[in-house]
Amino acid sequence: MRSVARRTPAVLVALSLLAACGKKEEAPPAPPPPTVSVITVSAAAVPVTDELPGRVEAFRVAQVRARTPGIVLKREFEEGSDVKAGQVLFRIDPAEFQAGFASAEASVRRAEANLAQANLREKRYKPLLAAQAVSQQEYDDAVTAQKQAQADLATAKAARQTAGLTLGYATVTAPISGRVGRALVTEGALVGQGEATPMALVQQLDPIYVTVTQSSTELLQLRQALASGRIKSVGQDGARVTLLLESGEEYPGAGKLLFSDAAVDESTGTVSLRAQFPNPKRALLPGMYVRARLEQGINEAAITVPQQAIVRGAEGASVLVVGADNKVVSQPVKAEASVNNRWVVSEGLKGGERIIVEGFQKTKPGASVTPQAWQPAQGTTPAPAGQSGPAPAAKGA
Repeated sequence: MRSVARRTPAVLVALSLLAACGKKEEAPPAPPPPTVSVITVSAAAVPVTDELPGRVEAFRVAQVRARTPGIVLKREFEEGSDVKAGQVLFRIDPAEFQAGFASAEASVRRAEANLAQANLREKRYKPLLAAQAVSQQEYDDAVTAQKQAQADLATAKAARQTAGLTLGYATVTAPISGRVGRALVTEGALVGQGEATPMALVQQLDPIYVTVTQSSTELLQLRQALASGRIKSVGQDGARVTLLLESGEEYPGAGKLLFSDAAVDESTGTVSLRAQFPNPKRALLPGMYVRARLEQGINEAAITVPQQAIVRGAEGASVLVVGADNKVVSQPVKAEASVNNRWVVSEGLKGGERIIVEGFQKTKPGASVTPQAWQPAQGTTPAPAGQSGPAPAAKGA
C-alpha cells in the first residue's frame, strides 16, 4: 500500500504534462486590411475666384439743395419713399419771385413797344430819304434807334428768363428717380441764404454698385499667372461676381465687373474694383458691408480634392495616397485656396493618384488597405471629369 501511495503523485504529474502537450494553442488569423473610400484625382478646368471685402454704393446720388433764398412753406414727399425725377419735394415761398417775374414781363412789353415804334420810324424815313425829304443823318439816327430797341428787347427777355428760373427754383423737385431719405429742413426754415442749403438726399438703388478692394500682391500674382498661361482670362465681360451678405447668405442676383482702378492706394496697398448688381427688392443698401466672389480667370489644369481629404498637422497639409500595392503613403501638398467643400491643390499631386477621403482612423502610412470608390453625399455638386466627389469653383493657387 505504501508503494502505491508514493507512485500516485508522480503518475498525476505525468498525466498532466501529457494533457498539456495535447492542447497546444493555435495563433489567431491576421485581420483583413481595412476598407477605405478613395478618389482618383485628375486635372480639370476650374474658375479662379477671389473673395474680397467690399461696400455697397448707390448707383447715383443727388443732393437736393435750395437754389434760391426763401422760407420753406411745405414738404411734399414722404421720408424714405421712392420718388420720380421731376417730382415736387419742397415748396419755397414764391411771392417775391412772382413779383420779380411780373416786373421782368412788363419790361419785355415796354421794350417790344419801343421796338415797334423804332421800326415804324425807320420804315417812314426810308422812302423820304430816297425823295431827299429827310437828311441822311436823320435816317441813320432812325436805324440806330431801331437797333437799340432790338437790343433792349433782348435784354428784357433775358431778365424775364432769369426771373422765371428764380421763380421755378421756389418749387424744389427731385433731380433723379430713386429713394429719398429724411428731410434735412422743416417748414419755416430759411434756406438758400448765401449758400445752397442741403434739403434732402435722393439715391438710385436699382441697379447698385459694390466697390471691393484687392491687394496689389494678389493682383500681381494673378497677372503673372495669366502671362504664363497657367490661368486663362475670362475677360471683363465674362467675369461673374457673386455676393455674400453680412448674414453669410448668398445674394440671389449675379453681378458684372465694370472696371478696376489704374492706381494702387498708397495707404492700404490695394486696388479698387467696381461691380454692378440688380437690386429690385432694395435688399442692398448703401454702406452695407459685403464680401464679393470675383471670377477672374480659368485654371484649365487645376486639381481639386474634397476638403475632408486634406490632413493638416504641425508640418503642414498632406493627403494619404493609396499606392499600386494598396499601401498607404503620406504625401505633403499645398492647398491654400478653397471654395465650398473642395480644396485646390497647387503642389504635391500631379493627377492619377488615389487618395483617401474616408477611413483615416482605420489606417496609417505604411499599412495596407482595401480601397473602394468614394460616394459623395446626396445634394453635393458632381466633381470635374475624372474625379469622384463634388467640385465647385475654386480660387487660384
